[in-house]
Amino acid sequence: MTAQTYIDVLRDNLPQSAIKLGISNSYYFQQDNDPKHTAGITRMWLLYHVPRKLATPPQSLDLNPLENLWNSVNLKIRKRKILSKSALKQALIEEWSNTDATVTEHLIKSMPARLQAVIDAKGMYTKY
Repeated sequence: MTAQTYIDVLRDNLPQSAIKLGISNSYYFQQDNDPKHTAGITRMWLLYHVPRKLATPPQSLDLNPLENLWNSVNLKIRKRKILSKSALKQALIEEWSNTDATVTEHLIKSMPARLQAVIDAKGMYTKY
């Protein structure tokens, strides 16, 4: 994925997701230090479209709640017999689409507890 594709995904999904979750005026945006996330065009887009961002240190613990979601999807995919790229793509689409919205809502709402756990652990590992 390129930085421009990443921006397109954010533009097409971030505002709508924040509205659906009821957090459009109060959320903090977080991402890791993947090159497409730190590219100049991405930083510029975020500057104008995302008012609150959490800075991510270069060697941060991964607190991204989507990692939990991807892990869940990955476990379901591994139970299938995948024999081609197209079968993998189809399985990913199916499992992602079958993810209940309450799962993602729970993960997003867990962020304050995740951040507090890092503070309490003085930056060391947490249960997340």
